[in-house]
Amino acid sequence: MSVPRRPPALLAAPLLALALLLTGCSSDAAPEKSPVGVPGLGAAGPQSDAASTLRSSPSPTPAPSPAEIPDLGPETLAQIPDEAQQAFVVTGEEADSYRSSAVLYSRADPAEGWEPVAGPWPAHNGMEGWTDFHVAGDRRSPTGVYTLTDAGGRLPDPGALLPYDEHPRFAVDGEGFFGEPLEGSFDYVVAINYNRTPGVSPLNRTRPLGLERGGGIWIHVDHEGPTQGCVSVPEEQMEELLRMLDPAMNPVIVMGDGETLRR
Repeated sequence: MSVPRRPPALLAAPLLALALLLTGCSSDAAPEKSPVGVPGLGAAGPQSDAASTLRSSPSPTPAPSPAEIPDLGPETLAQIPDEAQQAFVVTGEEADSYRSSAVLYSRADPAEGWEPVAGPWPAHNGMEGWTDFHVAGDRRSPTGVYTLTDAGGRLPDPGALLPYDEHPRFAVDGEGFFGEPLEGSFDYVVAINYNRTPGVSPLNRTRPLGLERGGGIWIHVDHEGPTQGCVSVPEEQMEELLRMLDPAMNPVIVMGDGETLRR
């Protein structure tokens, strides 16, 4: 007896079922291989959106450097103490000139750096200009950076923040180098801590470096002419300076001719 043949379609069905069991139920196409090189993204090709995004991402903008006082060189800047937050900068026109200009700078916010808060004001300095090595009688103002801690004058305290010594001994008379009257020059003064002991009246005559190195170097009221070695500004600006110099901000004076200050 002959065995009847099974139709081809009936033979294909079990084979199809077996194939489905082996490949799973999903009818989606198999996923492409994940690119390599970028975690989570793969190595995107040149036309890839991911590559474009990576290339166009902006670099972080560096924080701006704190502002420095203009026209001061690295040597001069290095002399300004870190704790100083006020700097009265007196810049002479030339090494042998008695004419200057003055600007008060503040850095209340160290992140922002220095900014001008008063000036520029006209000023005078020593008759013979400036020197890096001041000696008594040379008629030159000492260059450098000096602290400012004490004030005083013949007139009553105008609202100074620095300790203020009102005393009649600040009276002065006579004439300057060009015959201008000196009267009133010491109505207001701020002692520059060159060859003196900080924390005492500007009238104190202690000279730590010796008498031969001079002393009594002050900021005082201008008498419209050169000085023996001090710095002078007009009376109105002198009053303003006294009301602004704050011992809590450790004020200093930066003084010298322009070329020296640029060192």
